[in-house]
Order: sequence, then C-alpha cells, then structure tokens
Amino acid sequence: MKLRTGDPWMPASEYSHSLKGLTINLLVNNIERALDFQHQVLGATVIYSDPDLAVLSGFGSEWMMHADHTYEKHPMGALIQGLNSRGAGVELRLHGCDPDRCVAAARQLNFEVISPATDKRHGVREAYIRDADGYIWVPDVQI
Repeated sequence: MKLRTGDPWMPASEYSHSLKGLTINLLVNNIERALDFQHQVLGATVIYSDPDLAVLSGFGSEWMMHADHTYEKHPMGALIQGLNSRGAGVELRLHGCDPDRCVAAARQLNFEVISPATDKRHGVREAYIRDADGYIWVPDVQI
C-alpha cells in the first residue's frame, strides 16, 4: 500500500536505471523516524523522502529506505513482520563519517550507542550505533 499522494520525485524506472554496483535498501517501520537518525546522527543528505520511500547520500554513497507498508504484498514483507530489530550481523559502515559527532548526536536523540568512538588497531576510529529499526551503523574515520 502506498501512502504517497501526488507524483514521485522521478519515475521508478528512471531511478532504478540510475543505480550501479552495490546498493542498499533498508526496510524501516517509519520513514520519518528513520530520517531523524540518518540526517541528524549520521549527517546524511536527504535527496528525497515521502511516507513510502527515502533516498539519502553521504560519504560517497547513496542508499534508500522503504517503509514496511510498501512491502505488504511482497515476500520480504512476511520476513519483517513482528521483528523488533533488523540487520543482525550486518555492519553498515560509513567511511569518513565522524564517529564522535555521531555518538553525541545519537545520545542526544536517545539512539543506542553499542560501542562509543574508539581508536582501533586497524587504523580507524569507529563507533557502533543502533537506529530505531535495529540496524547497526558504524561511522569511522582514519587515524
């Protein structure tokens, strides 16, 4: 079920043909809440958003989010029903994204900081932060 009214920002076929290589599409419970995390914690730029879809960019990457309700008749819809947390075992890394700034913003907005910003032996400073849908984001910068 689509909640958007009016025309989308571009035809779906045009957007899908623009994508290259690996893309990420996160299924989220609530687009607006997910955008709070994406924009205010990670510092991502919102390219487009409506109640069904959001497209974001940052740190040399672009990704999208679809609201759960858009997958009601899709086989993936059954997989996410009743889940409180998603993405177990997957780290969504944003290279070049300041982990200290992200941790401060996450704490201010009451998102869970799993691991604070820490210098690692492999030459990066990183943090682990869970968003409202349970996805684990790892902002990191080189040290």
